[in-house]
Amino acid sequence: MDYAVTRESFLRSGSTFTVAAHVFGILANILMLIWLLHYREGLDLDSSNPYRVFNVHPFLMFFGFIFLIGEAMMAYKTVGADRRIQKYVHMFLHLSALVLGIVGIHATFKFHNKMNILDMYSLHSWIGMGTFCLFILQWLFGFSLFVFPKASVVTRTRLSHWHVLGGRMLLYMAICVALTGLMQKFTFMQLTNNRESYVINFLGLSILLFGIAVDLSVSLGRYASHT
Repeated sequence: MDYAVTRESFLRSGSTFTVAAHVFGILANILMLIWLLHYREGLDLDSSNPYRVFNVHPFLMFFGFIFLIGEAMMAYKTVGADRRIQKYVHMFLHLSALVLGIVGIHATFKFHNKMNILDMYSLHSWIGMGTFCLFILQWLFGFSLFVFPKASVVTRTRLSHWHVLGGRMLLYMAICVALTGLMQKFTFMQLTNNRESYVINFLGLSILLFGIAVDLSVSLGRYASHT
């Protein structure tokens, strides 16, 4: 078996999925903005309109959280710099996702407070909060393992696989949360066969395909580097 050809094939496939991830990610962001700005009154965290406050939540939880997580995972392929710079870009994008995710979660609690709605009652909120808490632990684990105080080379080598596996798992959990959130909102609004429903459906598909493409980009590139 020609391992050089196999490695080149996987690298090429990984690059194709990296491009696909960006296409689906950009499409999802566009559809999200069309939905929130055209159909749902816009977004403003400080608005007196509670629905505009709520709209900050889906926007930040995709663009500010899921999309940035995907970009962070692909940073080792997309950032044209040495490994050390790629690692810091990876860390910074994840930290940005964490901060924006906190703001996005705050938006939904603020909306519930304005509307006198009970917090943390749905499956969407349970999985979402669990995913976010695990993401914080994952970031702290990665920071302490690879940045400061930084483990030994042997320990980093042994645990890096689990760090990557945990990141991939959390990406899919975050996508699951996003799709259940869209479905929950779809049900609350009692949408039927209209243009807004199509926008939401294509938005959900774009988010799902973005996650799959990111995962394939990362996993194929990682496989190629070990062949």
